[in-house]
Amino acid sequence: MQLSREQILGAYRQMKVIREFEERLHNEIQKGEIAGFTHLYSGQEAAAVGVCEHLSDGDTIISTHRGHGHCIAKGCDVKGMMKEIYGSSEGLCKGKGGSMHIADVGKGMLGANGIVGAGAPIAVGAAITAKLNGKGEVAIAFSGDGACNQGTTFEAMNMAVVLKVPCIFLFENNHYSEHTGVDYAVGTAGDIASRAEAFGMKVWRANGCDFFAVYETMRDVLEHVRAGNGPAAVELDTERFFGHFEGDPQRYRGPGELDRLRAERDCLLAFRSRVEEAKLIDVTDLDAIDAEVLALIDEAVDEARAAPRATAADVLTDVYIDY
Repeated sequence: MQLSREQILGAYRQMKVIREFEERLHNEIQKGEIAGFTHLYSGQEAAAVGVCEHLSDGDTIISTHRGHGHCIAKGCDVKGMMKEIYGSSEGLCKGKGGSMHIADVGKGMLGANGIVGAGAPIAVGAAITAKLNGKGEVAIAFSGDGACNQGTTFEAMNMAVVLKVPCIFLFENNHYSEHTGVDYAVGTAGDIASRAEAFGMKVWRANGCDFFAVYETMRDVLEHVRAGNGPAAVELDTERFFGHFEGDPQRYRGPGELDRLRAERDCLLAFRSRVEEAKLIDVTDLDAIDAEVLALIDEAVDEARAAPRATAADVLTDVYIDY
């Protein structure tokens, strides 16, 4: 599938928005502007965007505790997200979700989740709905490498195969489950995709630091799943540039590891290099997007600081559904 110039620029913009959103959060948290745990997605932008560029609002995703990138890639409002993280009543979830529980059902973003592996069974439920609706829509469970060790994930994969539902189990292998290396923690020599394959579904692997590799892989995966062939799994080899959480000292990293990753496995640098070398996009167009995105993030932070906060009177609203 040939990407148009507009699609290439759009994908770069989405990745740049995620990167600058996260880098700005890192700075604001260091200054004490934002309370609570935050898990940043910097480094993994090509995975979220390469997947979500194929999706419509009718396709659903379930995210993780490291969910900002998934939200932005799925089309959630950036300013609404920033307000949510700042605890504003004008946030996407009225300030009640915060960093780890942002959702926007209208965009097909069914929620981030602080419990490792909890998204997989929710995605199977969404996939059952998609199968019954018969519109060719899919549900995707984003997970990290740590989730592949969870029983909830195993049960969800088995159920998806048994029911033959359009569910995609997408593992972003950034090589660390919190502070534990994947080669130590995953018994199949760090190979996550082979575990999913054992349940009877087709699996794909791709370089998660290469937008074009992710995009092309997901084209094939979605064609397979939308055709009624049941679930599939994808393992994307990627990197995270910050700690498991903000404040993580990262003593488990090797000497110079982070510097090497930012130099050699930065998906944004790789994207720029590829499109410039192929003469697909002029560097000035990318620079213009960079400036536009920085202005957007500045506006988002300014508006979030000034936005009203949730009050005690809001505690019991949006908790129960009236039938």
